Amino acid sequence: MAERKVVVITGASSGMGEATAKLLAKDGDKLVLGARRENRLQEIAKDIEKLGGEVAYATTDVTNDDAVEALAKLAIDKFGRIDVWINSAGIMPQSLLAQKKVNDWDNMIDINIKGTLYGIGAALPYMMKQKSGQIINIASIAGHIVGPLSAVYSGTKYAVRAISEGLRQEMAQAQSNVRVTLISPGAVDTALVDSITDENVKQGTAEFYKHFSIPVDRIAQTIKQSIDLPADAAWNEVIIRPTSQQM
Repeated sequence: MAERKVVVITGASSGMGEATAKLLAKDGDKLVLGARRENRLQEIAKDIEKLGGEVAYATTDVTNDDAVEALAKLAIDKFGRIDVWINSAGIMPQSLLAQKKVNDWDNMIDINIKGTLYGIGAALPYMMKQKSGQIINIASIAGHIVGPLSAVYSGTKYAVRAISEGLRQEMAQAQSNVRVTLISPGAVDTALVDSITDENVKQGTAEFYKHFSIPVDRIAQTIKQSIDLPADAAWNEVIIRPTSQQM
C-alpha cells in the first residue's frame, strides 16, 4: 500500500473541500482543514475520526495571509510535512458589470485570487525543502468561457489558471518535484450559488444547477486520482463537467 499523505484543504467546511477531505480520509491520508466556520470544521473532523482518519483543523480566512501561514504551520507541527495543498475556497457572486457591485468584486478577488496565492505561498517553502509535494488549485469552467454576469468571476478563475501555469513552470525549472494541478469544474452541487447577491441571478443560476449539476463526490474523486498518480507525472489541467452541460 502506498504511503499516505498529509493533505491541507482550504474551503474545507462544505462542498468540494469537505467531500475531498472525507474521501481521502478513507484512504488513510492525514487531513488539515481550514475554513471560516469552526462549527462545521468540528463536525467534519468528527466524521473523519469516525472513518479512522487523523485530522487537525483551524479557523482560517484565506484573505488573511497570516491565517493561511498558521494553517501551514499547524500541518507541520501536527504531522511534520505537507504533501498536498488544495486551494478550494471560492465564491461566485455573479452580476452585470453595470451594477457595479464593488463589494462582490473585492470579495472575489480577495478569496479566489489572493486566497490561492496565499495558499501557494504558505505551502511552497515546506514542499521545496522536502523536494516533493503537490499544489491543487480549484478554478472553474468560467476560467475558460466568459458570459454575461460572469465577467469578474471568470476573470478571477482565468487568473487562477495563469497562476497555476506559471507555478508549474517555475517548479519544473527549479527541479523541485512539486506537482501542480488545476481542476476546472462545471456545474457542481455546492453552496456556491448562495454567494450570489442578486436575487434574480441567484434564482436563475439555482434553477440551472438544479437540472445540470453533478455531486461534489465527482470532483473529490478527480482530485484523489490526481494525487494518486506516480510522482513523476501530473495532471496539470483538468476540466470536468456534467455530461449534459453544454457550455
